Amino acid sequence: MRLTTRSAALLMLPATALYALFVIYPTIRSVLLSLTDAHGVIGGSFVGLDNYREAFQDPQVLAALKNTLVYTVVVVVVQNALGLGIAYWLYNSPAVRSIARTGLLMPAMMALVAVSYLWSFLYSPVGGPLDAVMNALGLHGLETSWLGDTHTALMAIAVSYMWMYLGYTATIYLSNYLSIPADLMEAAALDGARGWTRFRRIDWPLLAPSLTVNMTLSTIGSLRVFDLPFIMTDGGPANSTQTLSYVVFEDSFKDFRFAYGTAVAVLLLVITVIVGVLLTTVLRRREVAA
Repeated sequence: MRLTTRSAALLMLPATALYALFVIYPTIRSVLLSLTDAHGVIGGSFVGLDNYREAFQDPQVLAALKNTLVYTVVVVVVQNALGLGIAYWLYNSPAVRSIARTGLLMPAMMALVAVSYLWSFLYSPVGGPLDAVMNALGLHGLETSWLGDTHTALMAIAVSYMWMYLGYTATIYLSNYLSIPADLMEAAALDGARGWTRFRRIDWPLLAPSLTVNMTLSTIGSLRVFDLPFIMTDGGPANSTQTLSYVVFEDSFKDFRFAYGTAVAVLLLVITVIVGVLLTTVLRRREVAA
């Protein structure tokens, strides 16, 4: 059956209606709410851009923005580097590929609450396995309260996040690896391209699609991080693990400043969209060039 413009529009109508109802309408309502002084989800007087002006001068929001950006950069770079390294190893180790791939995906199947408590136990300064290992190795200078120290708490949470989602990243890179024609790899080997030379000239350009997917997913996920800082440190110590999502929760549901919290949420949405679009555009161009 030939698909006409009218039939195509009718087929798209249900999905479009649901998207408008559950995405576009709430977004518009949120923007309108952020322009008021409401202390609930309805009502309030129109105050224009006052909430946004306050947010740009709020030390808590600025500190949370810095934490969010630092956390995102570290997670995106380290998680993709490790994921790529694991995918490279699995591609060249077919004997263990299936078992290792299943094991890598197991952390992502766990509930965030379980992961949070697991890593809180590992980091515990009282009987925690990590400090016990440091003590056994004689590295007493590295023993610390990982989640209680302002210098290590944010990165400790970042490690938990990367442990949980590293399997996804590696699996996407591995899928791209397996789609590369075998005769191309054989031709490269016959030409003497091995190890780092093969990776730089053959693997890296052809892995461009998976790099786009992984970089975009990990960036958006990191910018929105809330669960792990909330459960593991409740934003502490000294607000060192507060992210923008945590500030939205605190302003909206602890201080009941819904309009101000929504304004911060809108700023986070704008940042996420801008970063996502720029990242995708640059990486897509790299795919075309490859």
